[in-house]
Amino acid sequence: MLTLKIEKYKVDTPNGTLQYNISGNGKPNIVLINGGSGPIEGWMKILPAISESSSVFSYNRFGVAGSDKPKESQDGINIVNTLREALTIVGFEPPYLLVGHSLGGLYANLYSRLYPKEVAGIVFLESSTTKDISLNEYQGKAVKTINKMFKLFDSLSSHKQFNEVNFVEKTVDQIQHIDTFPEIPVLVITGGQENRMMPEEVRKKRLENQLELLSLSKNSKHIIAEKSGHFPQLTEPTIVVNSIKDCAEAINKINHHQ
Repeated sequence: MLTLKIEKYKVDTPNGTLQYNISGNGKPNIVLINGGSGPIEGWMKILPAISESSSVFSYNRFGVAGSDKPKESQDGINIVNTLREALTIVGFEPPYLLVGHSLGGLYANLYSRLYPKEVAGIVFLESSTTKDISLNEYQGKAVKTINKMFKLFDSLSSHKQFNEVNFVEKTVDQIQHIDTFPEIPVLVITGGQENRMMPEEVRKKRLENQLELLSLSKNSKHIIAEKSGHFPQLTEPTIVVNSIKDCAEAINKINHHQ
């Protein structure tokens, strides 16, 4: 599968300048939402293939690579609204197929609740769920200590206090405050590889949480990327490409019948 250097353009939003890329042509318009601190390049292995049949928008959030540092708290609502402003300014029109990796899955979930008419389908890719926060209870003391150390380093530079990692609980809260989720196709991709760092109990719980995402929609499907951990888009790009294309086809079918 060919990889490419991803051209980056700049868009000025009310809260700062973001780097983004648009490639491909066709509907539905796909928006790729990275996990925390993930750069555009994380999509390198799937972008060429999904651009063959759709227009695809990817971007670096505030604080990532060449995008501006954040000037306000990066909770879900601020992240979703900044993304929405950027899409409007560059003329990338809804409805969207949102692909959310890891933390990006929370933002896809929130986006579709805040603006249900703008979201036509979601692929949750090794996505964080609203219940994953409680998994921290299970995590060993060692992991917690390491995380505390990182947080300490992070809080030393001023823009780091706005880092989205510090607002996950607030984001989850925002999702839980909006009951309605649109009736749209939902695909959930979960990595099947066991993570040796993760106790069995946590792994089971996390899988339950993944399966619960399926209940968001009557039109939902679970795909396990057997050979992948947290980054199926890098380890099994074909599975991710096919899932996105499946979701796109489902959306186009629905639109065709309307």
